[in-house]
Parts: sequence; C-alpha cells; structure tokens
Amino acid sequence: MTDIQLARQSWRRLEPVHGMIYFVPEATERYAALGLDFHAGYFASRGAAFGTASAELVIATFYNFCPAVVRQALPAAWKVVTPEKVIEARLDAADAALRRAGIHEIEVLAETTALARRAAEKACEQPQGRPLFAAHAALPWPSEPLLQLWHAQTLLREFRGDGHVAALLSEGVGPLDALILHGATGHVPVIFLKASRGWPEGEWAAAEERLRERGLLADDELTEQGQALRQRIEDRTDELALPAYAALEDDELARLAELARIFGRAVVGAGLLGIASS
Repeated sequence: MTDIQLARQSWRRLEPVHGMIYFVPEATERYAALGLDFHAGYFASRGAAFGTASAELVIATFYNFCPAVVRQALPAAWKVVTPEKVIEARLDAADAALRRAGIHEIEVLAETTALARRAAEKACEQPQGRPLFAAHAALPWPSEPLLQLWHAQTLLREFRGDGHVAALLSEGVGPLDALILHGATGHVPVIFLKASRGWPEGEWAAAEERLRERGLLADDELTEQGQALRQRIEDRTDELALPAYAALEDDELARLAELARIFGRAVVGAGLLGIASS
C-alpha cells in the first residue's frame, strides 16, 4: 500500500513549482504579448491543452469559477491566438520564472525530476474520468530537465484536481459551496477567493446562507459537521491521487517528499507565489 501521507507531502511540497505560473509576471507579460488580458490568459493557458476549449468545457473542468467570468474570456481568446501559441508562451514563462528563482541550479534537480516523472507517467496510464488531466497528459514532454519537473508536477496537480472535483460532486458540494467552505477553513483569504473566482456578492451571500441551513457554517466558520465534510473531501482526494504515486517504492516516495521540500521552499523564498521570504 502506498503511504498516503507521504504522497500528500510529495504533492503539496512540490506544488509551488507548478503553482507559481499563476502568479509570476513572466506569464502575464507573455500572455499580454499575445493579446490576452489577465483572465483570458489564465483560462486560455490552462485550457489550451483541450485545443480551442469552449467556455462550457472550462466551466465544467475548472469547476469553481463564476461562469460569466469564463464566458468573457472564451471563446474570444481563440480569435486572437492559437492554443499552440499559448502553450508555448506558458512553457517559456515557467522556464524564465523558475530560472529567476535559481531552480535550475539545485543539485538534486535530475533526481527529483526522475522521481516526479515516474509518478506522472504512472498517472498517464489512468486518465479515465479525469478530463483536465488527460488533456495535459497528451502534451509532449519538454526536453529541458527544469521544464520536465514543471510538467510532471502539472500532471500530478491536474490528476489530483480532477479527483478533487469528483469528491466534491459525490458530497453534493457545488462550485461556490467549495470556495466558501475552503475560505471558512482560514487557509486562504476569502478576499482572494472572491477576487480570483469572480462570483457576484449576492450569489456568494446566498450560497453562504444555504450552507448555514445545511448545518455546515455558523456565521463565517465551519461547524463540526462542516469540518467533518471538509476532512472527508480531503481524505477522498488523497485516496484518488494515490495511483500516481504507486509507481514509487516507499523509500523512493519518502525521498521525493524530502526533495520536494527543497524545491517548494526555493520557489516560495524567491517570491514566485507573491510571498517573499523573511
């Protein structure tokens, strides 16, 4: 049995290597050069693996964004740029940002990349029911080791993300419900979730009231029932992500978790997530 805690640590610690692409100026600048504003750049760059993705496809697979915000960006973005150009710009931005942080100079890059890639390739054997992951899994592997690491974590992130959506659906937690419950944990500022996902204030307030009626919220905090629901969803998400990490023996998975911490800290320390080191 794959160690579920080690698998979660490996993903969480390495996630900044991928996640920084949504915050770094390198990405915004390259998308702008293609004629895309911030929202269009985000939806087009992450959705480009589908080809000329419709707004409906992105709404379905990204799950928690306000549909109106997505429809403002797509399909209009495809009138000014091709998916291939956006994918190229995204890779270029990832390379530039990670190099700015010195990630390419970390001595254990090759070892970490090899382990993460094995897990990602194992995930690629099981695309069923994971559409956003499957679209990214069909993209070619980059030739540069630095970008191979970024691509591997991208695949592991989307593999896990599709499983998370399945867990939310199985618990009857809709897109806006998921955001509100996440915000109520205190792990992510509610103001950030509201600004980045674009839901109107009235819809947000109405969803909060529905969650209170379900006994999941008390004022703006999770009830015991709400905490239990959140934990159940996280546990199920962890379980659904395990097939990828089954590619690694226990000692290899422990090593990946150890190495991932080095890379995650380097990304955060360089301020690529908008969080400067102290």
